[in-house]
Amino acid sequence: MSDFILPDIGEGIVECELVKWLVSEGDVIEEDQPVAEVMTDKALVEIPAPYKGRVTRLYYKEGDIAKVHAPLFELVEEGGDSDQGAAPQTPTTEAGADAKEAEPVQETSGTTTANDDETEDFILPDIGEGIVECEVVEWRVAEGDEIEEDQPVVDVMTDKALVEITAPKAGRVTKLYHEQQAMARVHSPLFAFIPRDRDEPAEAKAESKPAPEPTPATAKPVSTRNRQRIPASPAVRRLVREHDLNLPDIVGSGKDGRVLKADVLAHLDNPSAPAQDQERTSDVQPASSGRARRMPDSKQEPRIEPIRGMKAAMARSMVASATTIPHFIYSEDIDVTDLLKLREQLKPEAEARGSRLTLMPFIMKAIALAVQEFPVLNSRVNEDVTEIHYLPNCNIGMAVDGKAGLMVPNVKGVENLTLLGIADEVARLTEAARSGRVSQDDLKGGTITISNIGALGGTYASPIINAPEVAIVALGRTQKLPRFDANGQVVERAIMTVSWAGDHRIIDGGTIARFCNRWKGYLESPQSMLLHLG
Repeated sequence: MSDFILPDIGEGIVECELVKWLVSEGDVIEEDQPVAEVMTDKALVEIPAPYKGRVTRLYYKEGDIAKVHAPLFELVEEGGDSDQGAAPQTPTTEAGADAKEAEPVQETSGTTTANDDETEDFILPDIGEGIVECEVVEWRVAEGDEIEEDQPVVDVMTDKALVEITAPKAGRVTKLYHEQQAMARVHSPLFAFIPRDRDEPAEAKAESKPAPEPTPATAKPVSTRNRQRIPASPAVRRLVREHDLNLPDIVGSGKDGRVLKADVLAHLDNPSAPAQDQERTSDVQPASSGRARRMPDSKQEPRIEPIRGMKAAMARSMVASATTIPHFIYSEDIDVTDLLKLREQLKPEAEARGSRLTLMPFIMKAIALAVQEFPVLNSRVNEDVTEIHYLPNCNIGMAVDGKAGLMVPNVKGVENLTLLGIADEVARLTEAARSGRVSQDDLKGGTITISNIGALGGTYASPIINAPEVAIVALGRTQKLPRFDANGQVVERAIMTVSWAGDHRIIDGGTIARFCNRWKGYLESPQSMLLHLG
C-alpha cells in the first residue's frame, strides 16, 4: 500500500482544485486509467493511475484544494501482500494527535510512519508530458550520504532532455533503487531516505534519554514545521545554490511567500537584513548556525561587452520590426516522409555532380512555386502603408549563425533555378556566412526568409520578420511520430513542424493558411512539383 503523490503539473504551480474523482474507494483500477481531474490556474489536468491496484482512500473531497507533492489517494498494488500493505497504518494510529498535527507539512513522496527508523521513498514525479520512464544517468550521492533540501541527487535522461532530480528535504540516503544506466519508471520509488527532522530526534533520544519516553513524538512536529518547504521554482532554487545562499534567508514576495527571481537578486544587492534575522534566530535554532552561508569578500562588477558590428545592426533591425510590424503567427505540421525518401534517391546523383543535396533546396523551391499563387507573401509595403509592391523575383534568405553574428544571405531567383542550382547556392552562402565573408550583394534584395532553428533543436517558434520583407518561416526539427495511415493503422512518419510569421497589415490569417497549405502539399507530395516546373 502506498500513497500516490500529486506530481509537478506545471512550472510554478503549488496547488490545484480537485474538480472530480473518476473512481471511488474500493475500486480496482488499471495502469494509466484516469483517476481524478484537477484544475490549476492554467488548465484542467487529468491524473492517471501509476499502476494497477485497488483504491483504498481518497484524501480530498471534490472542490478541495490539493497540494503538489502531497498524497492524493492511497493505492494497493493488485496481487500485493495484504499484510504488507496494512503495516504502515499501525504506527499511524499509535501516533494519535501528534501525527495529525504533522500531516500538513509532510511533502515527501512515499509511505511513512511515526517510527524514527522508518524511511521514506522518493517517488519519481512526472518529468514531461507523455514520459513514463527515464534512464538513470548519474547518481550524485551514495547510500549513507547526508543530503540537504534541493541538493541535486541524480541526473536522469528522458527522450527529450537531461533532468536533474533534487532532494525534497534534508536527510540521509538509505537506499538507491536503481543502478546507473538502468531504466526508472515514473511514479515508482527512486531512492529512500530518512528525513533529518525524524533522524535527529532519534539520535538525541539515544544519547540523552535512554528511558522509553514519547519525547521524539512531541518534538517531531516542531522540527518539521521549522523545515517547511518554501515555494520557489526550480530556476530560482538553482540561482540560490549558485550564489551559496539559503532559501529561508530570502523574503518571498510572491503568493504564499513564494520566492521569485527578483527576490533573490534584491537579496544579493542588500544581504544585511536577512543576515541580522539569522543572528536573531540563532538563539532559538543553534543547530542551524553551523550552516551559515558564505558571503563574497567584495561586490563583483558585471562584465560589459559593447554591441557592435553585425550584432548592433541585428539589434536595430529586430527592434524596428517587432515594434512597427504586427506579426501574425501560423504553425503547422508537415509530413516529410516521402520527401526524405526522394532526397535519398537523388542524393548519389547530386554527389556525383559535386552538390550536397539537403532538404533546403526542396523547401525553397516549394516556397517559390506557392508564391506564384499567393504573391502577397513575396511583396513589400511602402513606408506610409499605402501601397503593396509585388516583387518579380523570389529571393529566399536563410538565417545563418556565423562568426560575426546572425546573417541572412539570400538565394536569388529561386523560381528560375534547378534543385542542384539551389543546393550549390545554399552551400556557398552557408560557408561564406559562417566564415564571415558574405558579400553585400548576397545580403541585399531578400524577399522572404527561412530560419532553420530545428537544426539546433526546438519545434515551434515565433520568428520576427526581416523587414522590409513581409513573411518569415521557422523550421522546427523533424521527429519520428506515430500517425494513422489510410487503413487506420498506426505507422511511423517523419513530421517537421513549421511556424510562419506574416505582416498582418497586408496578410490576413486566411491568406497565410492557404499559402501554407499549398506549400505543404508540395513538400508532402514532392512529385507534384514537377507539374509546375517551367
